[in-house]
Amino acid sequence: FADIGGLDPSVSWSGSTAAGDINVDYGIEASAKPTTDISSLPKNIWGKASADVSGWGLSARAEFTGTDFGSAAVDVDAANEDLDLDVHLEASAGDGFSVKSISATKGLDVDGARITIKPTYDVESEDTDVTLNYNKDGTDVEINATLDAQSITISRQIDDENRVAPTLTSAGGISVEWERDLGDDNSLTTTLKPDDSVNLEWKDSAWTANINIPLDGTDITGTDVSIKREVNF
Repeated sequence: FADIGGLDPSVSWSGSTAAGDINVDYGIEASAKPTTDISSLPKNIWGKASADVSGWGLSARAEFTGTDFGSAAVDVDAANEDLDLDVHLEASAGDGFSVKSISATKGLDVDGARITIKPTYDVESEDTDVTLNYNKDGTDVEINATLDAQSITISRQIDDENRVAPTLTSAGGISVEWERDLGDDNSLTTTLKPDDSVNLEWKDSAWTANINIPLDGTDITGTDVSIKREVNF
């Protein structure tokens, strides 16, 4: 903590209301650093409208960065519980409306197993990727695939307190995640990437601490620490 000035504390606030059949949520995340420039405090300002129409749950969310209202990141979602289908669209709005990506998630229940298929199309790069997830009896298998790279993660709930999830990639990469349930919604998650890093995430009530330790072989080359607390009022 030699450079305590590098800390960037923030505070978030949100609220909600209704206008007829439309629910409206809104919020702001602002810097908690002392300053005389009030306009520099907001990190992002967002608003969301949602409603149910003919069996579809529809929502649209816009987020502005800081106080720049010239452009906004937009997320549009449509979900149908009867069809077990979710559609998600990411776009930007400013001088015009530009779609960035489109994805759809289809769920299936087969012989006690839960299967989901999620194709995603990136409009800007024209790339497509597919995520396939299979879950049954405490074992979760997730396969991610693009034309250039593939990965598989097998997550197994060993007991009530411990979960282990190794990941293998087509490029030869490997990582292992271990989650330990500490009780009372508290947990410690350790992710090891050999010759790359060790990441620790400790959740303790409203506090979340992340510690990232870069690795070069068996040498530790530095440590990054971040701490966050959720405050509701």
